[in-house]
Amino acid sequence: MDNRKENIIGIKSYNFALRVIKLYKYLVAEQKEFVLSKQILRSGTAIGALSKEAEHAQSKADFLNKMNIALKEANETEYWLMLLKDSSYIDEKSFNSIHPEIVEILKLLISTVKTTKQSLNR
Repeated sequence: MDNRKENIIGIKSYNFALRVIKLYKYLVAEQKEFVLSKQILRSGTAIGALSKEAEHAQSKADFLNKMNIALKEANETEYWLMLLKDSSYIDEKSFNSIHPEIVEILKLLISTVKTTKQSLNR
């Protein structure tokens, strides 16, 4: 397990969760949107929670499981962001501001999952 990489994921996913919380508040207060906003709040904050949980995994397999779930949550979050943009709840500028962050988190999680799988198969 590359602790440096997980720390980067932890920091980036925490900062991303803060942005998602702000987005949720905006969607509820300004757009009066209550369904999609709840979905993105749940999945967007779960990424960091799962990566934090993985820091104290009981084994490499447990770590891999938690990071795999974080990866699924990140992928789902990207879906909700695209849906919010395409349904005009957020504009292109807002989407272009936050979307690169989830793409970066996805790449980091994919790399972590692949590396961990390889180390388990040795």
